[in-house]
Amino acid sequence: MGRLTKYDREKIEYYFRLGLSGRSIAKKIGRHHSVIERELARNRSSHFIYEAIKANYFSQRRARKTNRRKLLKDELLKEYVISKLHENWSPEQISGRLKLHPPNGLKSKSISHEAIYQFIYEEEPWLYHKLRYKRYDRQKHYSRKSRKIIIPDKVSVHDRPDDINHRITVGHFESDTMICKGKKEALSVQYERKIQLARIHKVQGFNAKATLEALKQTIESLPDKLVKSITFDNGTEGARHNELKRNYNIQTYFCDTYSAWQKGGVENMNKLLRQYLTRKTDLVTINDKQIYLIQEQLNNRPRKGLNYQTPNEKLTEYKQSGALNP
Repeated sequence: MGRLTKYDREKIEYYFRLGLSGRSIAKKIGRHHSVIERELARNRSSHFIYEAIKANYFSQRRARKTNRRKLLKDELLKEYVISKLHENWSPEQISGRLKLHPPNGLKSKSISHEAIYQFIYEEEPWLYHKLRYKRYDRQKHYSRKSRKIIIPDKVSVHDRPDDINHRITVGHFESDTMICKGKKEALSVQYERKIQLARIHKVQGFNAKATLEALKQTIESLPDKLVKSITFDNGTEGARHNELKRNYNIQTYFCDTYSAWQKGGVENMNKLLRQYLTRKTDLVTINDKQIYLIQEQLNNRPRKGLNYQTPNEKLTEYKQSGALNP
């Protein structure tokens, strides 16, 4: 009878949502039960119910391939890639880490991040929810803007020394606030520019007092005098920055209006956080321990800019070398 059509898949979805088994659906539409069971197994998961429009889309993409994917030929490599996707590593992180720090049994193996993306989108489409943006097709990315707020005693980001701008020395942070559903609680996020270390704290609202308390927690969680400067945007969260200067001898800088890209490290960290905590997440239901576990999972993910080492590995390396001493 040939391949399943979009109309066939719409009928499968209809009967499946009614609770019919694969064999029952097969009888309804005049197909062998193995065809239906294979279709359901391939185009749904524990996270997503079967949807005809997506199943048909993925089927058409698979039909266009002309050769077997590398991951279909190497079961051990496939297991490694899938396991790291489940740890929320990006394809680029998986590829880079494998090349520079391969585990036992995979020392002669390699795979490009593009091959991983193609494997996901054309062979195992339901793995797309493990990707950062959880899109079932590849799309362009768009940036967001920040607000202009008048804050006294600001020092412009343009006046930062070159050792900060070029990430020569450790200890220079960027700070931002990430909001979710309801806006009653938020996350204060700090990101170190050179070793890409993150500190994340849940705060009550997004105001200067809450941010100051979060920054104090960050400072006190790190080696003495590690935090040397902090760069903010123009939100009210940075309004009490003078207290950091006075109490901790920390220099503060502020981005231009509508120029969140000037603290792109923490902006990117917020995008990584969205993989765990979407805009629909109610932070009231998330406790501090859960936030810490997310923070440490991010700090234990390899980064391209660190030669595919992790931020925690780099922090340990700097501590042992004494490079963090003031």
